[in-house]
Amino acid sequence: MVASSESATILQRLEQLHPKLIDLSLGRIERLAAALGSPHEQLPPVIHVAGTNGKGSVIAYLKAMLEAAGLRVHVYTSPHLRDFSERICLAGPEGAQPIAEDALSELLERVERANAGEPITFFEITTAAAFLAFAENPADVVILETGLGGRLDATNIVRSPALTLITPVSIDHADFLGDTIPQIAAEKAGIIKPGVPCVVARQPDEALDAIVCNASDLRAPILAGGSAWDAYEQHGRLVFQDENELIDLPLPRLIGRHQIENAGIAVAAVRNLPGFEITESDIAKGLNDVSWPARLQRLGPGALHALTFPNSELWLDGGHNPSAAQALAGAMAELEERVPCPLHLIIGMMSNKNAAAFLAPFAGLTEFVATVAIPGQPNAYTAGELSTMARHQGLFAEPARDLEDAFNLSRSVAQGPVRILMTGSLYFAGKVLEAHQHGLARI
Repeated sequence: MVASSESATILQRLEQLHPKLIDLSLGRIERLAAALGSPHEQLPPVIHVAGTNGKGSVIAYLKAMLEAAGLRVHVYTSPHLRDFSERICLAGPEGAQPIAEDALSELLERVERANAGEPITFFEITTAAAFLAFAENPADVVILETGLGGRLDATNIVRSPALTLITPVSIDHADFLGDTIPQIAAEKAGIIKPGVPCVVARQPDEALDAIVCNASDLRAPILAGGSAWDAYEQHGRLVFQDENELIDLPLPRLIGRHQIENAGIAVAAVRNLPGFEITESDIAKGLNDVSWPARLQRLGPGALHALTFPNSELWLDGGHNPSAAQALAGAMAELEERVPCPLHLIIGMMSNKNAAAFLAPFAGLTEFVATVAIPGQPNAYTAGELSTMARHQGLFAEPARDLEDAFNLSRSVAQGPVRILMTGSLYFAGKVLEAHQHGLARI
């Protein structure tokens, strides 16, 4: 992780407080939050977001729309791309920005002292730090992303959010959440609170059934995509329709057909956020202004362009599960239809992900795949492991020593300009951004 020496040192200490990276429980963070004076009970209205795919994009739309309405917004997301401070964004005159380095160091020291050496996971103690920051800095809304699941996620000690939101559910983190869609959906639905409206993305029937069952027990209104609201592209515009009206909006700035659905979830959310009046013009401005790095991001000028043929396109996405791969492959296929260009894939993935299923949608679409081990991630697949899995999916793949070698392999295969998609992990995406902006020596 990138941070100043002071905060990096504290973060490294915090990582040692619990032997397991992931250990789902609410007891430890409830204890720490109490020691800090229960900051999670002193927050502005909270939008709590869970789901498997699209959480980051939906949060980016929410932030952009709410800020377009003149609201001050705090945002908590994970993981970060380049710097830990990206996880805790505080409202400010220029919109929510990553917490300042000196403020982060002071915050981490306070939560470390309050924890008094007790066992606690890294995510739990840093979530407590975010609650403290949000409680002590003025804002109108907090957007809170779950780290994993929902029911036992550290963010779920917030008992009275203004709105909950569940993005599309698919198989991921099966070792912690269950290996079936209903099991995973039930875990995600654990963020639903009594009487609090829940906006739900279009879901597989078995996922929606599990979510509705949970909400019914809590008498929480469900606003489900495909029934309570819908969003679709028509004549180059985004059309949103709910029980009250149909509104005509610009297409979202973020690229890919899946972003129509993500934008629709956010529109449904802001239109049903209790206590706030978000206008159609606020929504339209948010769709135009939204920014979310490493989500089908086309990279502008930078160091990596020098490694491939002139006029090549470089694309970056942090997708890491089969559903994300299907959306990415669909987006690349659409680009190919509009502007034909050979597609090369450079992929790095963590070893707890289903790499074979991630690679499968690219068969028949991709000319070449270069595989890399993610720098600084001992739990990542090796380049050899990934290339073997890619070949089993019918892809022409070669392992690379590092990112530079991956570009060299791509260039040796290419006959001219290519479209290169770098993907497989947000950790990998962060390394790519660092290399592109500051040179390969930085990774």
